[in-house]
Amino acid sequence: MKHVNFVLSGLGGQGILFLTKVLAQAALEKGHNVMGAETHGMAQRGGSVVSHLRLGDVESSLVRTGAAHFLLALEENEAYRNIPFLAKGGRIYANASPASFPREEARSYLERGRILCRSVEAGEIATELGGPMSSNLALLGFFSAFEDDPLTHDDLRGTIDRVSPERFRDLNVAAFDAGLKKGMGKG
Repeated sequence: MKHVNFVLSGLGGQGILFLTKVLAQAALEKGHNVMGAETHGMAQRGGSVVSHLRLGDVESSLVRTGAAHFLLALEENEAYRNIPFLAKGGRIYANASPASFPREEARSYLERGRILCRSVEAGEIATELGGPMSSNLALLGFFSAFEDDPLTHDDLRGTIDRVSPERFRDLNVAAFDAGLKKGMGKG
């Protein structure tokens, strides 16, 4: 692996920083070099939060425009706002309705860039489990149903189990597993 670039986006309180921590820790445990940076904006007031995570041989913590392999978005509008970070052939995983994501006006741009879009209603998955704040991990589980390089489902699940606060551990693992099942068509 030369390098893999992630951009994670959402709104304050949605768990972008915890999601970044899980991905970074899982990568470190597999022996990958990790660099990252966050922008918080008005996060405490529900504003935009964007996290950059770079794995492998990199010299900077920020992902350049047009260089991200993956965009994980916990809010649909944040997915659209951060599309320019994606490289040609990049992939979006969004907390959005599969029936309406992506919107028609974005499709030609996405097609020109060969950008693959997958979405799941991660908020609904987490709410059904009694923990709406775990939508970040439901989205990560969904992502892991399709991607296993550089991190597998087992890598991510094990890290969630280790880094989750004890009182949230079972819920976090359950949300992750439910997202995976949804991605595998079993949810």
